[in-house]
Amino acid sequence: MSSKPTTTANLATDINAKSGLSGKDAMLLGIMAVGAACGIIYEYLLAHYAGRVLGSVDVAVYGMIGVMVASMGVGAFYARTIDNPYTGFAWLEAVISVIGGTSILLMAAVVSYAFVLPNELQQTFGLDPSVIADGGPVHALREVSKVTPYLLGAVLGFFIGMEIPFIARIREDLYERVENNAGTVYGMDYIGGGVGAAIWVTVCLSQPIIISAAATALLNLLLGAIFIAKFWHKIRWVALLVLMKMMVGMLLVAVLLKGNTWINSMNSMLYKDKVIYSNNTRFQNIVVTERIIGGVGQPILSLYINGRLQFSSADEDIYHAMLVSPAMLASARNEKVLVVGGGDGLAVRDILRYQPKSVTVIDLDPAMTRLFSGRDDEVDFWLSKRLTELNAGALNDSRVSVINEDAFLYVENLVAERQAYDTIIVDLPDPSHPDLNKLYSVYFYRQLSNLLNGDGAMVVQSTSPYHSKNAFLSIGKTISEAGLSAQQYHANVPSFGEWGWTIASKIGADPLSRIRNKTKALQSDVINNDFILGAFTFPKPFFNQLEKIKANRLNSPVLYAYHSEGWRKQEGVFITQIR
Repeated sequence: MSSKPTTTANLATDINAKSGLSGKDAMLLGIMAVGAACGIIYEYLLAHYAGRVLGSVDVAVYGMIGVMVASMGVGAFYARTIDNPYTGFAWLEAVISVIGGTSILLMAAVVSYAFVLPNELQQTFGLDPSVIADGGPVHALREVSKVTPYLLGAVLGFFIGMEIPFIARIREDLYERVENNAGTVYGMDYIGGGVGAAIWVTVCLSQPIIISAAATALLNLLLGAIFIAKFWHKIRWVALLVLMKMMVGMLLVAVLLKGNTWINSMNSMLYKDKVIYSNNTRFQNIVVTERIIGGVGQPILSLYINGRLQFSSADEDIYHAMLVSPAMLASARNEKVLVVGGGDGLAVRDILRYQPKSVTVIDLDPAMTRLFSGRDDEVDFWLSKRLTELNAGALNDSRVSVINEDAFLYVENLVAERQAYDTIIVDLPDPSHPDLNKLYSVYFYRQLSNLLNGDGAMVVQSTSPYHSKNAFLSIGKTISEAGLSAQQYHANVPSFGEWGWTIASKIGADPLSRIRNKTKALQSDVINNDFILGAFTFPKPFFNQLEKIKANRLNSPVLYAYHSEGWRKQEGVFITQIR
């Protein structure tokens, strides 16, 4: 039996053919990797934003990722019902682009309208403001708004899950025999997912979320265009598909240019007062609102972080006086003060009344400290002026050093440098996010204790003893287990309701005894000595169940659960959680 002779011409043809197929294969695998990167970014985008609008961050993030992964599995099964994988993949990228690029807007629209509808019904039917429209269609819309993020995630995950099967089938069609097809395609998918995660952390988190969504969707659209250009002869309805892609492209460009304005407008519906500043930073959503009452006096400014009230200018002086003054009075000296959090500069303003030699502020978000020091060039002059007047320009004082770092890590550096402080003020947001747990742990308080002078005092804002009693008690118990002598006190701050703090000393007399025997004058226009001493009094049975409350540790984060449970019981009573 003779074989066909191999000629130079035949060999060249074979090499060129193999080279051409290799080029297509590289393109396909590249598309798979980039598509996977886009997919993981979509997962993070939807989970991140869902956490912000739904409030329950951990449930939203983990739930969204779980829903999308499960939906991807369903999509992978469904892909085999599509006869033409070339047509399927080309249309798929267009569909993923339009859903991925607009999901954040759709989510914001539904959630915002769910909050606006009660006001519209009150105005339409002339209801008294004391009557809350919260049943029937309003309740139904609220419930829909809670599941909308997951529905969008499920739909998007379904289509993303179809990418791998389509690419695998296309490779099989191009090659007579494909070695390790599934392993190769999945390998590129995993690598692309890792790259996408890196892009999310290094790039997307520093951009407005809608900009990241639109840019990712445009990249998906570009992938589809490259695929069409290479395989147009194998794709059905090419002309219609190209027209659709052009329309989707125009939509995404509009979202890229105007989306941040649109989403800020919709987010503004969530606030009762007029939003005068909104910024999605890498770390948080910062909103400042304004309320004008009767056209007399200064309008009331309120600061919200991730939708939670941090202060109202109507009564922040009470909160900050109760945060700062007891600790300053309990400290033997106030020469060197450390503030953890407090990027609004209001606690620093009150600290400076005690004439310290230096104040160090550790706040994670530079956007926050720039805003309240009047150094953000993108903020209108009148707003910068109002905010710096509110904190008396405290962050610009020559005695104040602002450090924009993770306090958990930076405090460890201070301990290594053997720094010591007379007074430590911890003014962090409530433990409403798992990421904050470490800053309310026994370990962190021990590190702060290492920084505290023996005759100094430390104070920690400790949420509401009324709305979240167990969380309040847990903070006090956690500080005690860190080796400090802790005592708790409370006061009514009208915007917050009943609020609490924990003060601690390292050695010697307890903080309350030190305040009673103080040798310095109280520097406050809103509280007096009797008010402070009375704040340490609680109803007789208040601490009866203290032995059942657990301290918060790095490996046992009970505080977040206490806090969430406490505030969840108040759902329907309060418009927003606070601090």
